[in-house]
Amino acid sequence: MQGFIYPNEFELHWSLLIVLYPYLTGLVAGAFILASLERVFNVKEVQPTYRLALLTALAFLIVAPLPLQAHLGHPERSYEIFLTPNSRSAMAMFGFVYAWYLAVVLLLEVWFDYRRDLVGWYQSAKGPKRWFYYALTLGATDLSEKSLKFDDSAGRWITVLGIPSAFLLHGYVGFIFGSVKANPWWSSVLMPVVFLLSAIVSGIALVLVLYMVTTMARGKPVNMPCLDRLAQFLFYAIVIDLSLEILDFIHRLYESEESIEILSQLIEGRLFLSLIVLQLLLGTLVPFVVLGLTTHSFRPKPLIQVPEELRRMLFLLSAILVQIGIFSMRFNVVIGGQLFSKSLRGLTVYKVEFLGIEGLASTIFLLLLPLFILWLLVKILPPWGEEPWNQKPSEVAAIQG
Repeated sequence: MQGFIYPNEFELHWSLLIVLYPYLTGLVAGAFILASLERVFNVKEVQPTYRLALLTALAFLIVAPLPLQAHLGHPERSYEIFLTPNSRSAMAMFGFVYAWYLAVVLLLEVWFDYRRDLVGWYQSAKGPKRWFYYALTLGATDLSEKSLKFDDSAGRWITVLGIPSAFLLHGYVGFIFGSVKANPWWSSVLMPVVFLLSAIVSGIALVLVLYMVTTMARGKPVNMPCLDRLAQFLFYAIVIDLSLEILDFIHRLYESEESIEILSQLIEGRLFLSLIVLQLLLGTLVPFVVLGLTTHSFRPKPLIQVPEELRRMLFLLSAILVQIGIFSMRFNVVIGGQLFSKSLRGLTVYKVEFLGIEGLASTIFLLLLPLFILWLLVKILPPWGEEPWNQKPSEVAAIQG
């Protein structure tokens, strides 16, 4: 410790689990928005990642509330927010936003998009697997042209509805922090926007990594136009996100409040590694430079011509560094905002525990859990589109027969 710290300011109330929570919800929002590029905005280059992005958003959404549940002293009481809702509480309203996004947006869109495949798997499978897929069809086995057109139209409208829902799902996290006026690190009208844009950055980067890893694991060639397009969108998102964060920092300097001195001490001391090194240098500037030089961002050809194999590895490295940077950003906001005293005179310390419900082991487990769920979803609902009925429209009639 240094400076003047009151006893009730020594222990941080929010730890790694609360850092993990906005990180997971950001990945959900970002992955879904990437999926909407193909479905709504007709960006055909990213079509190979559409279903993978949907399943990624679903897997991470299932796990997203678990950090909050683990952090609560009595998680079994959380259902009461649905029975006795408080409309003035942003945290209470999140339960309804989460339920809406899971049940109405993601599950419905996945079902409409996969219904033809579910019918095909039901028709071609045998034994328990056959009836499992029939249960997933909900009895809707009609593959007529009219029915398939309805599936496509319904899925498109659900995606359109899901875009503002994704913004609301993650934007409210930044809204909560930005509404704490007594905390100079959090109190900013740009906080919800910064959270949203960083969510888009992290979601695109995650899908890029998953697409490359799963494609190489299956022994398939990577679709370079798709990868180039993903890297291009990732670069643009980083540019906008970095610009807003710089704007936010300049605004704080311009205000020149009495808190600027303690925030400077915080950045130069406690948060130097996580903010300057991990978030700014490794997580932002390195991917910004690498992607800016190797993607078709400003001209028809990249500024630096590199072999295709090297370009793929640079894209993968940049996406991984982006994930480190976004997680560091969440850490700096949640933990950093609790490291200085309310009197703005002193700094406390935060030591990460390995074991315990709030420890590093629990955080790592909750980070790996959505990847395991995604693996199960991919086994049940392969997103590659390699089935015969996805290759030739004429096969649809053969499946019905």
